Amino acid sequence: MLYIHGVGHFHPENEITNRLLEELDIGTSDEWIMERTGIRSRRTVLDLDYIRKTKNQDVRAADDAALYSNVELGRRASEAAIAHAGIDRSQIGMVLAGGTTSQLDCPAEACGIAAELEIEAPALDIRSACTSFGAAVQLLWMMDPSQLPDFVLVVNPETVTRTVDYTDRSSAVLWGDAAVAVIVSKRHPAAAAVVRSQLETDPRGYQKITIHWADHFEQDGSAVQKFAIKRTVRMFKELEQECQKSGGKSPHFIGHQANALMLENVCRTCNIPEERHHSNVADFGNTGTAGPITVLSAAWDEFSSEDQVAVLGVGAGLTWSSTLLRFGDSK
Repeated sequence: MLYIHGVGHFHPENEITNRLLEELDIGTSDEWIMERTGIRSRRTVLDLDYIRKTKNQDVRAADDAALYSNVELGRRASEAAIAHAGIDRSQIGMVLAGGTTSQLDCPAEACGIAAELEIEAPALDIRSACTSFGAAVQLLWMMDPSQLPDFVLVVNPETVTRTVDYTDRSSAVLWGDAAVAVIVSKRHPAAAAVVRSQLETDPRGYQKITIHWADHFEQDGSAVQKFAIKRTVRMFKELEQECQKSGGKSPHFIGHQANALMLENVCRTCNIPEERHHSNVADFGNTGTAGPITVLSAAWDEFSSEDQVAVLGVGAGLTWSSTLLRFGDSK
């Protein structure tokens, strides 16, 4: 079993409102955005005047216009997770990082985050786009506990807005930036545990979502939306059956925060009541692999003993991941 000792998240301060997107004169409006995505706002590491003036046409300039690097985002989320776990950073014996938009090809961003946290431990990246968190959990899930350190830091910084073409309304309205971090252990029990983990890939769709070097984000929006809904419904129903077999209640649902309408579709199809659906996409946009865990981190104190939570992700590759959490008596 894989135990979760602490979670943390960080959103940058700069806010891309629907009003700001209207000002860019790209054929969109608050009404248009809300009807198609349900997103009111999103956060960005980019300077807002930079977006207004350049619309990020040359993505190579985005790093200079960013207020935070991936490493800095990861550090802030990690410090929150370490504090939540109540451990000293010297107890962390491995750092795993990864996401959709790494700023460096070399070295691993995990090394930079470890350096900023002054953690001297093995550090490496596990990149699986919007399922990077699920991929890291899956790998740890399969490992021999005796071969792992006491505590592992999993951190996922996402700065997708650096790759967005702000003349393309289809992608400009979706993306936000965030970072998440989770302290896990296979040796030390905690009040929340991963009781099931799964990661799958259909490589035939690997070209459906792409970010080429020094280029903008691109996706086959319609195909990806259908894929996301179909896979999310299937994953949730599988986890729901698993919970019912063990005599538990249906799980709470935290899905990939792609857009509000997609999540509403899943909830209708799976008969998920509003009080068991947790989401923040309306206020923060699609923050890639960070999205579901920012929701989990913010809602952590809402879960009580015997609650089960389905954390689901879908993304480029095409990949999909499911993580079932079970809460114990105390947190």
